[in-house]
Amino acid sequence: MCVKRILVIAGSDSSGGAGLEADQKVIAAHGCYAMTATTALTAQNTLGVHDVHHIPPLFLRKQIDACLDDIGVDVVKTGMLASADTVNMVADAFRAHGISNTVVDPVRRPPNDNLMNTTANGQVMVSTSGSRLLPTEAVQTLIEQLLPLTKILTPNLPEAKLLLQVAGIDFKEPETIDDIVSISQKLQSLGPEYVLLKGGHLPLTIGRLVSKNEADQDIVLNVLHGANETALIETPYQKSRNTHGTGCSLASAIACNLASGLSMISAVKKANLYVEAGIRTSKDLGKGSGPINHFHSTYSLPFAPGGFIDYLLQREDIVDSWKRYTHHEFVARMGDGTLPTEKFKHYLIQDYMFLSAQQVLHLQQEIKLHIDFCKDYGLSVSDLENQEEDQACTAYTRYVLDIGQSEDWLALQIALLPCLIGYGIIARRLFEDPETAREGNRYWKWIQTYVAEDYCEAMEIGKGTSTS
Repeated sequence: MCVKRILVIAGSDSSGGAGLEADQKVIAAHGCYAMTATTALTAQNTLGVHDVHHIPPLFLRKQIDACLDDIGVDVVKTGMLASADTVNMVADAFRAHGISNTVVDPVRRPPNDNLMNTTANGQVMVSTSGSRLLPTEAVQTLIEQLLPLTKILTPNLPEAKLLLQVAGIDFKEPETIDDIVSISQKLQSLGPEYVLLKGGHLPLTIGRLVSKNEADQDIVLNVLHGANETALIETPYQKSRNTHGTGCSLASAIACNLASGLSMISAVKKANLYVEAGIRTSKDLGKGSGPINHFHSTYSLPFAPGGFIDYLLQREDIVDSWKRYTHHEFVARMGDGTLPTEKFKHYLIQDYMFLSAQQVLHLQQEIKLHIDFCKDYGLSVSDLENQEEDQACTAYTRYVLDIGQSEDWLALQIALLPCLIGYGIIARRLFEDPETAREGNRYWKWIQTYVAEDYCEAMEIGKGTSTS
């Protein structure tokens, strides 16, 4: 399956909670490949935006072209576009590259009383912390140039009202669900194929009316409108200070879901649940509005792919047991050649019985090697099969069979490790140990057998099977 490619055109958040940094986390959590074209650099944290450095539009275009000319893209998501010139440049790039699968997030939030950095223009879109980032001229350009090229527009209610105001479209201050739906319909008339009107800034009561105070905030309503249909998506209202970057994260999750082939309604619903869980499982970071938990739906393994066996054998609760197994007297005397032949022949017989009892496909090659090796000690197949099985061999064989019948595949692989992996590790250690006798050592061939390419290949397959 080919990897899905997401290009994010947005500003950078130095604190990592929103902007490009949040987008990349979301895209990684969805198993997609993130590319970026940076529109602006911000100096910000959970308390607010301290300053903004705009990237020249011509350089932004070079970033976009570099990604699309080489890697290509499945969905483009835009965030902070910062200026009218930037919006124009992005729209031109979309037309030049034939980009139609786009998620446009205005990425501005309502002002508060803690404005940390303002622009000269008083009418602007703003961040959660109150930092004013987008002048009215850019909003007008966004409406005229970018919205007609937009697959889905994802504004919150304050952004939606600003877009309609700049477009000169009247609307009623929302009090009911019908009022909110009407706003989404008016926005869709500006050009985007779909509009997702986010309701996080205007929670509803249990009676589905716009809340007037914190005590009756019960529901967050997102309205998806497009293709002559409207979908109402509700989630429980969560009182949390960790909502920094929710808009960026939602839009990027939608982009990933669309790239993966989901329908619009499925892509939005799934993204909505992703963000809801991100808020619910978030941990406090910083002194202000902290980020959501972007990786709530993923998990981290304490080893890299293919490294499970190495990780297992290095655990403190395993090391001593494994050393006793791979360094006991039998192994040591094989290395120096002093192991009595009768003891080695007894081991060969018992090992054959164990291998024959397993009936596991990847052990069949080892059985063949074992039979060939036994011939050097005058042991035929009939000799091997007519011997009595030791209690230890019986116990281990029955243990492996019991695990195979009662537990999962991983448990079975672990039960087989002492045989499949142990032989290879013991042989490799003896082979590389300068103290191991070579000349005249009757067991040197056994060591060579289990470091040979064919057995090492079988061992790697077994290690890989255990890891996966």
